[in-house]
Amino acid sequence: MDIYVVQPGDTIEEIANMYEITVEKLIRDNELVNPDNLLVGQTIIIVHPSETYMVSEGDTLEAIAADNNIRVGEILRNNPFLADREYIYPGEELAISFNRTASFSTYGYANIFINRDTLRKTLPYLTYLSIYNYQIGNNGEALGSDDDIDIIQTAIEYGVIPLMHLAAISLLGEFDVNLTYRLLNDEVYQDTLFENVINVLRDKEYYGIIISAQYITTENQDLFLNYTRRFSERLSQDGYLTLIAINPKVNTLDDEVVYEDIDYSKFSDVVYSILFLQYTWGILDTPPAPVISISNLSVFIDSIQTQIDADKISIGIPVLGYMWELPYVAGFSSSNILSRDNVYNLAINVGATIQFDEVSQTPFFIFENTSNNSIQYIVWYIYAITFDSLMRLLIEKGIASTSVWNIMSYFAQLWLVINSQYKIVKLLPEP
Repeated sequence: MDIYVVQPGDTIEEIANMYEITVEKLIRDNELVNPDNLLVGQTIIIVHPSETYMVSEGDTLEAIAADNNIRVGEILRNNPFLADREYIYPGEELAISFNRTASFSTYGYANIFINRDTLRKTLPYLTYLSIYNYQIGNNGEALGSDDDIDIIQTAIEYGVIPLMHLAAISLLGEFDVNLTYRLLNDEVYQDTLFENVINVLRDKEYYGIIISAQYITTENQDLFLNYTRRFSERLSQDGYLTLIAINPKVNTLDDEVVYEDIDYSKFSDVVYSILFLQYTWGILDTPPAPVISISNLSVFIDSIQTQIDADKISIGIPVLGYMWELPYVAGFSSSNILSRDNVYNLAINVGATIQFDEVSQTPFFIFENTSNNSIQYIVWYIYAITFDSLMRLLIEKGIASTSVWNIMSYFAQLWLVINSQYKIVKLLPEP
């Protein structure tokens, strides 16, 4: 795999010729929506399959998979454009295999309103799918809809383990302080919740839960631990998995990396896995900063590995971008969340040049809104170099699991980086 950074004056034809591939393949693999208007600093990925197959008249995916001793799911993973297609055509070249150096387990987070085509296109790359549908009720209910039923069944069909994401927050991400306090302190209330959750898991064929611990602190960590331990013990009696997702809030203060002082070793003893994921809904009330910092993350991983075995750790990838108005004023300014497509379209519209922060391994751009009193804005997001740097860091640290917040839109470059270099673990049979 190669990652090319667009230079001034580059055209898609010149880049394709440089790597001796067709323009069509370059556009298709990267899902470039405006290939004639490339951004300076934009990344383009070139993948190199180790084995390909030319489709002949009468071929089917099942026959091609059987002839090459692979699963249909592997063909879909290596050729994501097929997810949108009903047929394959003679003369098409399909990627059959890549030279992969390691294996990775992957988690994806999705809300129940995910586009089903996007879901089916992404599932070949996932080991686990966390479905955000249920919230904790005032009387210990597991409150949710039946809109997850088809998602669960589709996940299983693609060899992906479906997990319930359970949080004491609203669908908009509003933290319920009173409910959380009761949840952590009232064991009778907990027991009611446990039984209600188990009923849902059983009825809908979930394989377990991911407990949201976004608001864990040094002060409440013992209460969270007790709640997590009791939950895990109850679920394990019926054969269900218990995982916990923790937002580590890794930041830099006076050139020093800081984060909550949590005893993760105790949590590791009672759960299947700990997902360290900087996940957010909506706005951030923090100063402009990289969405993720590879440098800071390296320091944090070194710390948690003194407490937890690597096989219990999953490190998250936040794929959303954020935009701040400048200058930032503490207590007044906030950010706006941007999808990947929104980031790209905004950069095109304002004629941005993408810059790169070496320390965090993330891109950003600054622009001025001349129609609104010439206000300046800064946008931080992540792209192919960020993904690749993170995966290399995890390999260096001996960690073989990553989680994506979130998969509500298909991110071609993320999966190109992962799938072309690493084998994705499947714990259930895939097609």
